[in-house]
Amino acid sequence: MELDCRGMRCPIPIIKLAQAIKVHPEVILMSDDPATEPDLVAWSRMTGHQFNKLSESTYLVQKK
Repeated sequence: MELDCRGMRCPIPIIKLAQAIKVHPEVILMSDDPATEPDLVAWSRMTGHQFNKLSESTYLVQKK
């Protein structure tokens, strides 16, 4: 599933991701907010999910 959060600011991309990952085991998150990557690091540590940076503003998030 692709989740386009470009133009949205913290904490909206992570909130939308948390909702999407409940339904989809993999989410491609597109976000140009500079806070997204540090937020993903913290969120992944808390939830146990994994993410990989695919490009400057695209991340593959996988449910653990």
